Amino acid sequence: MRQKIIDNYILDFYCPSKKIGIEIDGSQHYTEEGMKYDKIRTEVLETYKIRIIRFTNEQIRKNFIEVCEYIETIVNNIRNRKRV
Repeated sequence: MRQKIIDNYILDFYCPSKKIGIEIDGSQHYTEEGMKYDKIRTEVLETYKIRIIRFTNEQIRKNFIEVCEYIETIVNNIRNRKRV
């Protein structure tokens, strides 16, 4: 699912069945102010038991397949933990 509002934040992508939020970060996220904001934001979202996964724009652009494989690994690990 694309974009989901949770609390006062908008997740770039959200998978409710797995409680995974995926964020695609541009350069503004790597300023001192941006990093502070993201830290607080992640802490708030984690109180909802949402796992936040972050990728840079460059990772998406240059390594899209690897990013997808990484997300798939996380989803599979969540699925396997629920079976135990």
